[in-house]
Amino acid sequence: MEEVLSERKEKILYAIIQNYLETGEPVGSRTISKYSDLNLSSATIRNEMADLEELGFIVQPHTSAGRIPSDKGYRFYVDRVITEKDQQITDMKEFLEQRTEKMEKVLKKVVKVLATNTEYATVISAPSVVRNRVKFVQLSAVDERQILSVVVMDGNIVRNKMIQVEKPLDNETLLKLNMLLNTNLNGLTVNEINLSLISKMREQAGIHEDIIASVLNTVADTIDPNEELEVYTSGATNVFKYPELAASDSAKELISAFEEKEVLADFLSDVQEEEEAKGTGIQVYIGGESKMTTMKDCSVVTATYELGDGVKGTIGIIGPKRMDYKKVVENLKNLKSELGKVIDQSEDSNR
Repeated sequence: MEEVLSERKEKILYAIIQNYLETGEPVGSRTISKYSDLNLSSATIRNEMADLEELGFIVQPHTSAGRIPSDKGYRFYVDRVITEKDQQITDMKEFLEQRTEKMEKVLKKVVKVLATNTEYATVISAPSVVRNRVKFVQLSAVDERQILSVVVMDGNIVRNKMIQVEKPLDNETLLKLNMLLNTNLNGLTVNEINLSLISKMREQAGIHEDIIASVLNTVADTIDPNEELEVYTSGATNVFKYPELAASDSAKELISAFEEKEVLADFLSDVQEEEEAKGTGIQVYIGGESKMTTMKDCSVVTATYELGDGVKGTIGIIGPKRMDYKKVVENLKNLKSELGKVIDQSEDSNR
């Protein structure tokens, strides 16, 4: 039966373990009192530490005034951390599945309304993570020969990977590797994880450098170039309203592009990358400026919308070169600022 600790004792135990993992030195009450969220005197902490020692969660090495975690303390910490992270990941997956389904409905509705309002062809890409910032990493032992690596990125993208190990890893080693990974990677984008940082982390990991390399590969997998961008379209037949498009081969090519979507997905992906690099906002591509041969007789107006945490998508309106640019830009500006609210309201109404 799992032993129950008071919230205060649990916080102090966590502080001792985390400090010891960072420094490798026995931890005293004065060090623990500096943790801002505890707000306890050194005397109170000493009393609580004495209780934790009596319960077997920490021990005093030699004659040192500080304490270090015992095996029992490590076990308590590991079980709690794994349980908390597992629950977080489960909650994230359930939320993302629900959010994806609701977002698909919203985007299909948005692109249809936009086509009706402008009387042009419209396209919108589903939001994707563009900054790929690491939120946290968790290594958990599955058995003596396997470790599960869980990497959570911005936008709550979760990547799991099973790592094979030659020898079983004890709890302290796993905790130190988790600490090494999170201390160095949390908050970084994929592009900020450079060779110097990778080299330093592998050196600090020593004989376990292969595990670090495997986790870094998992992080890199979050920017898989082969992952298809989901695209929603509406109003393709609106092009037939304009004689200069309806009478040309462009109409057939445009309808084909809207049906197959690959060309549109590539174009929207390029627009999104340009926006991320330059912050260009609303863009107007006239004729060949869009680099899409199917759009050589058209104009394309695009805008990138953002839902926070580096999650972005792109909206595009396609029409004749004589399109009503002012009306289109106004529609895009309004939609760009309101789309996040529309999606949030949709989620709230379905909870």
